[in-house]
Amino acid sequence: MSYEVIAILMFASMMLMLMTGQRVFGAIGGIAALAALTLWGAGGHDLPFASAMKLMKWYPLLTLPMFIFMGYVLSESKLADDLYKMFHVWMGPVHGGLAIGTIGLMVLISAMNGLSVAGMAIGATIALPELLRRGYDKQMVTGVIQAGSSLGILVPPSVVLVLYAMIARQPVGQLWLAGVLPGLMMAAMFILYIAIRCRVQPHLGPALPPEERDVPLREKLKLLRAGVLPLGIFAAMMVPFIGGWTSLVESSAIGAMAAFLAAIVSRRMTREVFEVSVRQTLAISCMFMWIILAALAFGAVFDGLGAVKAIDDLFTEQLGLDPWTILILMQLSFILMGTFLDDTAMLVIVAPLYVPLVKVLGFDLIWYGVLYTITTQIAYMTPPFGYNLFLMRAMAPPEIRLKDIYVSIIPFVMVMIGALALTMAFPEIAMWLPNYVYGK
Repeated sequence: MSYEVIAILMFASMMLMLMTGQRVFGAIGGIAALAALTLWGAGGHDLPFASAMKLMKWYPLLTLPMFIFMGYVLSESKLADDLYKMFHVWMGPVHGGLAIGTIGLMVLISAMNGLSVAGMAIGATIALPELLRRGYDKQMVTGVIQAGSSLGILVPPSVVLVLYAMIARQPVGQLWLAGVLPGLMMAAMFILYIAIRCRVQPHLGPALPPEERDVPLREKLKLLRAGVLPLGIFAAMMVPFIGGWTSLVESSAIGAMAAFLAAIVSRRMTREVFEVSVRQTLAISCMFMWIILAALAFGAVFDGLGAVKAIDDLFTEQLGLDPWTILILMQLSFILMGTFLDDTAMLVIVAPLYVPLVKVLGFDLIWYGVLYTITTQIAYMTPPFGYNLFLMRAMAPPEIRLKDIYVSIIPFVMVMIGALALTMAFPEIAMWLPNYVYGK
C-alpha cells in the first residue's frame, strides 16, 4: 500500500471518528497513535511521546492559562455591564449608535478574553435585550452580535492564534501583532456598514429619545472610566512586550495580575468569581493542551509518510494549479468544514496538510495564520450549519427565529469576505505591525 493511500485512509478514519461524536483530541490522537504503531511497530510510540515532550517544553504555552484567567476574571466580575452602559450613553444619540457601540464592546471583550464564545454570551445577554427594547430591528441586532463576537479569535490575545502558533511552530507574538490591524479593520468595516445602513433606513436603528440622552457630563465621564480600565490592562500587558522590555509570557502574567487587582480594587473579586475563573481556566487550558498534543502527533505521522509532498505534486504537477488557486481552494475548504466543526477542530484536522503545504507554496505562515482565522470567522456564520448560528439561536429570545438569524448574518458575511480579500491582496495589512516591531 502506497503512503498516499495510507494518508487518505488516516484522514478518512479521523473524519469518521469525528462524525460519530468522539472528542476531537481522542479521534485525532487515537488515529495518529494507531497509524504509528501499524506502520513502524513498537518504535511508533516514539512519535506521540516526542510530541508530548515538545509540548511540555514549549515555553510560550504558559501564556494560554494566563490570558484565559484574565478573560474570565474580567467577564465574571461584570465589567462588561459597565462597558455597555458607557457605549449606551455616548453612542445613543446616533442612528444605529447602540449597534455601533456593541461592536466597540465586542472589540474590548476580545482584548480581554480571546474567545468568541465569551463575546457571544455577553452580547446576547447584555446588548441584545437592550437593543430590542429600544426598537432596533431584530435581524440587524442578531447580525451585529454574531459579527462582533467573531472578533474574539482575531484581536489579541487570541487563544486560537496560540493554538495555530504551536501547530505551525510560529512565534505567538508575531501572530498576535499580525491580527491587530485586520481585526480593527474588520471592526471598522462593520461600523461603517451599520452607520450607512441606519442612515438610509433609520427605523432599523433609532436614536435614543432626548430624555435618555440627557445625561450630565459628570456622569458621562464617570462611565467613560469603565472603558479606560480594560484598555489600561491591555496597555499594561502589551506596551512592555512591544517595547521589548518583557517576554510574551511575562506580559501575559502582567495582564492576569492586572485584571485580578482591578477586580479586587473595584470590590468585585468574590470567592465565587475567583472559583469560576480558576475552574474555567483549568478546564479550557487542559482541553487545548490535549488538542495540541493530538495535532502534533498526527502531524508527525503525516510528515513521516511524506503526504505533504504528495499533495503538493498532485496540485502543482498533475493538476497544474498555481499557488494562489490552491490557497483559495484551501480557504473554501475551511468554510465548508466550518458548517459542522469549530475553529480548533478545523485547525487540528487540516494543519498537518495545510501548514507545510503553505510553506512549500512559498507563502508566509504568519500571514496565513491571519487568513485562516478570518476564514474561520466566516465559516462560523455561514448557513446552514454555522457554529455561531446555533449558538445564537440557543441564547436569543423566542421572538427571534432561526430564519431571522440566517438572514441577519448575510451582509456581515459579505463584509468579512471583503476583509479577507483585502488581507489576501495586501499582505502588509497583516504583516506591517509584526515586521515593524520585530525590525524585519
